[in-house]
Amino acid sequence: MRKTRLLEVLSDKSSIGEKHYKPYAPYLLTVFFFILTCNLIGLIPVFPGGANVTGNINITFFLAICTMLAINIFANKEYWKEIFWPEVPLFLKAYPVPVMPVIELFGVFTKPFALMIRLFANMMAGHAVILSFTCVIFLGWSMGVGFGLGLNAFSIIMLLFMNALEVLVAFVQAYVFTMLSAVFIGLAHKDHHAE
Repeated sequence: MRKTRLLEVLSDKSSIGEKHYKPYAPYLLTVFFFILTCNLIGLIPVFPGGANVTGNINITFFLAICTMLAINIFANKEYWKEIFWPEVPLFLKAYPVPVMPVIELFGVFTKPFALMIRLFANMMAGHAVILSFTCVIFLGWSMGVGFGLGLNAFSIIMLLFMNALEVLVAFVQAYVFTMLSAVFIGLAHKDHHAE
């Protein structure tokens, strides 16, 4: 019961659709737990050198490519019809320049790009702030004992706060990447509704 509920929450039946969510659930759960595990391991300062895997643009690029493939390879014909022949006036999709198909085709690549940059930037920013507070300790001691004691106290309090915040961010970033992937996959399986 619990496993089924977690699967439904992370694969978001409302985003993908009741008929289409089960084939994508293993992928979405894998991505969620991979990002979460990497984010939490990245908070340990000595393992693996204090580096966060999702703070590397190559890893987020690979995750975005996997989502893009899941979206575009298994999309239905209505998705591709909306990209190449959207329901807009004829002059927007064919004459003299096909504006809307170009914009829609550009959207095929911007969705995964947004996933990649958002995850990378958020994880990198948190680690950059933690590193800057660590550097304040050394900066304070180079200015003298008085500055060193004051800045050390401030820096330690802020480091504890930022590490606690990074634990929350680790969960949120994994959840948001998974949910946005589910939404984008759901858009590729949207059924055509006659008006």
